[in-house]
Amino acid sequence: MDMRQITPDFFAAPQVDPEDMDAIAAAGIRRVVCNRPDAEVPPSHQSDVMRQAAEAVGLEFAMQPLTHQTMTPDVIAANHALIGTYDGPVLAYCASGTRSTIAWALAAARDMPAEEVIEAAAKGGYDLRNLFPTLTAIGNLPR
Repeated sequence: MDMRQITPDFFAAPQVDPEDMDAIAAAGIRRVVCNRPDAEVPPSHQSDVMRQAAEAVGLEFAMQPLTHQTMTPDVIAANHALIGTYDGPVLAYCASGTRSTIAWALAAARDMPAEEVIEAAAKGGYDLRNLFPTLTAIGNLPR
């Protein structure tokens, strides 16, 4: 398992296995957010199986599928509600962790300068420099 810390309470990861849930719970994670659509994975890794594995070890599980086409403001807001407003460490996963990190970044840009968002993602191994103009524009939106 390749859990990457982005902030003190947000971690991103490539696809996790049901068997990883014990280690995820042992690492202090309290909620797992699946950003990977079921159509991308075999039945052994679809959301129902992952939910059962997470809940079996006391983790909360949420499904918020993301694709590049579905990263709309409403979907980003829903994802943020699952990640950014949760009281405790959250792990979001997708195929590589990139979509999960981008979705976090798009929401985080409302409250953090674009440079800090990009730096946090980079510490986790995700290069989001190409999103600098977008993150800056989001940060400049009226509140």
